[in-house]
Amino acid sequence: MSKFASLAGRLMIAGIFLMSAVGNKIPNFSGVAAYMASEGVPAPQLMLAGAIVFLLVGSLSVVTGYRIRAGATLLLIFLALATYYFHDFWTFEGQEQQMQMIQFLKNLALMGTMLFLIGNGAGKASVAPCCTREKTAPRTDVAVAA
Repeated sequence: MSKFASLAGRLMIAGIFLMSAVGNKIPNFSGVAAYMASEGVPAPQLMLAGAIVFLLVGSLSVVTGYRIRAGATLLLIFLALATYYFHDFWTFEGQEQQMQMIQFLKNLALMGTMLFLIGNGAGKASVAPCCTREKTAPRTDVAVAA
C-alpha cells in the first residue's frame, strides 16, 4: 500500500507543475511572456523558456523518483521566483489581496513539499533504485558481537 501511496502522492504533486507547462505556458508562450514583462520579470522570454524546462524536468523527476532531489530543487526555484513576482499580496488591497495571499500560501506549501522531497527522497515505487549506481559503504557504526 505504501508504494501506491508514494506514487499517487508524487503524481498529485507533479500534476500542477506539468499542467502549468503543457496547459498554459507552452501553448500561450507569447501571452505569458508579455504578462511576465508587465510584472517586471527581466528577460521574460528567456525566463519563461527556463521556467518551462524547470517545470517539465522537475515534474518528470518527481513522478518517476529519478534524481528527485534535483527535480524538487528545480521546482523549488521556480516556486520561489513565481511567488515573488506574481503573488506579492502585500501590494494589493481588499479582495485581490485575499486572492493573492491564498496563492502565496499555496506556493509556500508547495515549497515545503519540495523541501520535504529534497530531504527525504522519492519513497517507494520509484525508478531511482534501478537507475542509479549508488554504492552503500560498509557500516562502521555497528559493533560486531564476538
